[in-house]
Amino acid sequence: MKKAVIYVNQFFGQIGGEEQAGISPQIHEAQIGPAMQFAKELDAEVTHTIICGDNYMGSNTEEAVAEILGMLEGKEFDIFLAGPAFQAGRYTVACGTICKAVKEKFGVPVVTSMNSETPGVDMFKKDMYILQGGNIASKMRKDVKAMARVANKLLNGEPVGSADEEGYFARGIRHQTWLSDGKPASERMIDMLIKKLNGEPFETELPIPKRDMVPIAPAVKDLKKAKIALVNTGGIVPADNPDRIQSASATRWGRYDISDTEALKGGEYKTIHAGFDPAAADADPNVITPVDALKVLEKEEFFGSLHPYFYTTVGTGTTEAEARRMAKEMVPYFQEDNVDAVIMVST
Repeated sequence: MKKAVIYVNQFFGQIGGEEQAGISPQIHEAQIGPAMQFAKELDAEVTHTIICGDNYMGSNTEEAVAEILGMLEGKEFDIFLAGPAFQAGRYTVACGTICKAVKEKFGVPVVTSMNSETPGVDMFKKDMYILQGGNIASKMRKDVKAMARVANKLLNGEPVGSADEEGYFARGIRHQTWLSDGKPASERMIDMLIKKLNGEPFETELPIPKRDMVPIAPAVKDLKKAKIALVNTGGIVPADNPDRIQSASATRWGRYDISDTEALKGGEYKTIHAGFDPAAADADPNVITPVDALKVLEKEEFFGSLHPYFYTTVGTGTTEAEARRMAKEMVPYFQEDNVDAVIMVST
């Protein structure tokens, strides 16, 4: 019988929540968490469950991948599955990262599942089958079944259908297909044209990707008179993180008064970002949010004035939809103070 290995994070591996997100990889000769359901759905024996903390994978990616690949050395397996990861930003990136590494190292098919509003989709959809998953863990049973359906076709050497048919994210791969009705492209094109002219629904054979294009803002007319605001996605917050901004997959943001502050001081401010080593930013928060430099430039009249607040969120794992919403909530404050330009500091 063919064999499968399942990857899950610390939560679905039944180790713990955020307090255990820093655990290094573990491998178990057992079916843990979702692996138990996969065992019922797959045409393969689930021999091992690999568990790794989301923060560990995010902060020590090379080490985590190397450790997991080392654990798989010498193991017999025919397919590797990760997740489902739902709408968890760090988890989706972790699933995509390890699936890609396993596929490249061992040459076995890989399958995972993510919600459309997660960074892992755009990062990895061209590299593997990513099923379109639910946004919460209560969708687990449905997502596992969808993953297993595609996985079983791969295991049994059966053709995998189109993205629409199977429910995975389109991978941008085009195949030549012989249609059962044998109708040539010229006739299909005319049929679509007639439907379009008559206002009838039709399905194109070559969908054009939609791009969310943001127009370039006009140049600042007079920097000497301009009011500048400071926004960062590096997670710089007061030491007690009063707005409880998440360390990844953020849905919250903060606004902090710097009207009487010449520089951000370590101990009073820190970073809560989970995607990089915080040591330098905690020691000197200005390396992420350069209040000190902007205050000096303001005194030197390099620009007109500095908006009296800086704005913070965390970029890692944060969805485009959440980022767009948070930006729209910040904009009225800029408009109220007649801000001319915003410096957006990332990491």
